[in-house]
Amino acid sequence: MRPGAWAAGLALAAGPALALPSFDEVRADFRSSETLVLSREGEVIQRLRTDVTVRRGQWLGLTDVSPALQRALVLSEDRRFYEHSGVDWAAVSAAAWANLWHERTRGASTLTMQLAGLLDGDWRQGPGGRTVTQKMGQAVAAQLLERRWRKDQILEAYLNLVPFRGELVGIDALARTLFGKAAHGLDERESAVAAALVRAPNARPALVARRACGVLRDMQQGQADCEAVDLFTTAALQRRAYDASAGIAPHFARQWLRGGHGAGQRSSLSAPLQRMAQQTLQRHLRELAGRNVQDAALVVLDNASGEVLAWVGSSGPLSQAAEVDGVLALRQPGSTLKPFLYAQAIAEKRLTAASLLHDSPAQIATAGGLYIPQNYDRQFKGWVSVRQALGSSLNVPAVRTLVMVSPDAFFAQLRRLGLALRESGGYYGYSLALGSGEVRLLELTNAYRALANGGRVSPVAYAPGARAAFTQALDAGAAFIVGDILADANARVPTFGSDSVLNTRFWSAVKTGTSKDMRDNWAMGWSQRYTVGVWVGNAGGSPMHDVSGSSGAAPIWADVMAWLHRAAPSHAPRPPAGVLRQPVRFDGGADRLESPREEWFVRGTQQAVFAIDIEASDAYIASASGKKHMNFGTPARIIAPAPGSIIALDPDIPPAHQRLQLQAQGGTALRWRIDGRPVGQGAALAWLPWPGRHRVELLDAQGQMQDSVQIEVRGAGVKPGPGRPGGAGGAMP
Repeated sequence: MRPGAWAAGLALAAGPALALPSFDEVRADFRSSETLVLSREGEVIQRLRTDVTVRRGQWLGLTDVSPALQRALVLSEDRRFYEHSGVDWAAVSAAAWANLWHERTRGASTLTMQLAGLLDGDWRQGPGGRTVTQKMGQAVAAQLLERRWRKDQILEAYLNLVPFRGELVGIDALARTLFGKAAHGLDERESAVAAALVRAPNARPALVARRACGVLRDMQQGQADCEAVDLFTTAALQRRAYDASAGIAPHFARQWLRGGHGAGQRSSLSAPLQRMAQQTLQRHLRELAGRNVQDAALVVLDNASGEVLAWVGSSGPLSQAAEVDGVLALRQPGSTLKPFLYAQAIAEKRLTAASLLHDSPAQIATAGGLYIPQNYDRQFKGWVSVRQALGSSLNVPAVRTLVMVSPDAFFAQLRRLGLALRESGGYYGYSLALGSGEVRLLELTNAYRALANGGRVSPVAYAPGARAAFTQALDAGAAFIVGDILADANARVPTFGSDSVLNTRFWSAVKTGTSKDMRDNWAMGWSQRYTVGVWVGNAGGSPMHDVSGSSGAAPIWADVMAWLHRAAPSHAPRPPAGVLRQPVRFDGGADRLESPREEWFVRGTQQAVFAIDIEASDAYIASASGKKHMNFGTPARIIAPAPGSIIALDPDIPPAHQRLQLQAQGGTALRWRIDGRPVGQGAALAWLPWPGRHRVELLDAQGQMQDSVQIEVRGAGVKPGPGRPGGAGGAMP
């Protein structure tokens, strides 16, 4: 090339070279194909592949790379690496002389020149080789790199950026994929294979082995068994030991990434707790071998902040569906919804913790026929207090309570607590009291956390240091009373016995649940600081064999709670304003109901004596002694109109001929109220409608609301007023 042309080419090539990044910039711009999720302690708890286009591990410092590999690479690619200043002029001269005589040589490209090509695509070799301008630019860039970077920085960057084979880029990905170990553990034979792949990343195994043997001979001064290297290389190139995900929190890590969190940020998860929870869960499932139980899931929340401290989505190797996240899967909650039902009834002053409910065979009329709830043990306890009904998880009293509250109102309460039931209260009906809907373990655990926080709910948090934004979803006094019941070991005795695994050595409140056909088993509870939720079952939905609340999820819950409080105390919460405690006794005539005790009440509902009267027909009546009695016969409910009905008035028909039939079933001395105004009484009533949205309410003789529905009337009509039929000033016939 003429001197003028050389100068022009050098000037053209020098432009991009001057813009080379610094070592710190290259390292900062490095992007792994995976994300490392850190615990709150800073420990790596999960590695997830997030870039499917390339397999690039973590950036490794030179001290984390085997000295054998560093030596093998220098011997293979650039013997005078530590002597030249970016361009090996001796190698350039040898290559030029060899080209003149058509001889093959190793080439003159130094490691620094190759790194320049990796940093700027303009200097990379294309299918037809590099142009003269590219070669000059690469040489200029290499000399600039040598001036700005140290030798160890050049070698470190090269090892992290060089493509090795297929999708593998960088020494971390290569070492873990082909050799199943970290880069600092590579021996001489493995290092020779790695160095051979730099020259020909996608060559046939035989060619790679031959080159690797040559490198190994240089390293061992002629001593190498090439046949053994060939066998080893062939096996290594077929190995894929680098899993896409590894760690102790795979399901949490996916949720972490879905939430927009990135690498390098600490999560809320506690590594020691996560490890203990995972091991405990798997150990208990092994103890249940032979009972058709494969899967389980567990969540631990911090009560104050809502931070997720542990998230075990499956039983891992014990499961045939380990990728299914049991923390987020929809499952039937069984009896674990009962605390929210009783809390709502207590908050609405329909019940107290000492109120008596009849645990007896019941046939409840529904639009689809008779609903006949049964207890878990197929036995009935007779008259029981709400405390015993909830503590012993009796089904029939819970259904009777839902009749008072109504499925629609209870559904709305569950939604306020964050349980995203997919259907409506009317769809589930009275079976909602026994957990016929489907919920997620995470949502259910957070709803129990609301009970621990006085009825206040806030979203869960995935990063440490979160400040919870609470909203009041349930009356604080009712939440406190329900928590006191669930912490009462005596209230559990009729169902769970006196030596239950649910009884802890510190203060805790807990509830178990089992869904229909033993497909789901739960243990949900909290202490002063933590809320723990456990689910046991099968991801495929098959039923378990002879697994109850005390044998399935409860032992896992108890072990995790004990570990959390191995050194930390847990004290009972202080009663909130608006609740009081007083002695109560129960009068069952000839039969003894329950022993006298002190009981908590929402202020205004306190009562000293609770008795029953089999002759009573109303929900509440007064005896000659002034004591209140409770009796649950057939519950009163509205059977027409249906909830959500839309009534269209016809302007061509006289309004008096378009009366709407209100019909009720059950109870006696019933009264009707529309939009808060009385409109008539009796089990059937013809009401003159007027346009608008209306709330139809059914009341008993004492004015206690038994049921209500929302309806809408559309079209022309005359709104009744005082003195008109159906209005506030007159009763309808």
